Amino acid sequence: MTTASHPAEHHHMMGLTLRNTAMGVGIVFLLVGVLGFIPGITTNYGAMTFAGHESGAMLLGVFQVSILHNIVHLLFGVAGLAMARNDRMARLFLLGGGAVYIVLWIYGLVINQETGANFVPFNTADNWLHLILGVAMIGLGAWLGRDAMDETTATRRKM
Repeated sequence: MTTASHPAEHHHMMGLTLRNTAMGVGIVFLLVGVLGFIPGITTNYGAMTFAGHESGAMLLGVFQVSILHNIVHLLFGVAGLAMARNDRMARLFLLGGGAVYIVLWIYGLVINQETGANFVPFNTADNWLHLILGVAMIGLGAWLGRDAMDETTATRRKM
């Protein structure tokens, strides 16, 4: 007789927990924030401005960045690491952060990228990356969060 394992057991074996995932996402954001300040990895580094659509710096030659944009990535990374300390906060980081990125994607679609409204700044490549990040973060938060909610419910029933 075989028994089916709970999907959470499979996720945990792969290291996919809410905390590990939030920590990994936070580390990626920290890395991106740092890379945005490294000439060569960021092309046109001398054309980087603090903020605004005039910034000519491009992370990996593709994604428009500014000092403010890099700082936002660093702060988002710090938030991810800080919130990865428990399941509830890790889930909030993934779901809330994903929602922020979906809003940024929509904002990027409706503004004129050549105006002051593009103050962070971002370009079309950034825009579509925001959509992918938003969907991925919300998906991971919901998928892994479901397992955490199942575990919390099971623990409460035992009490």
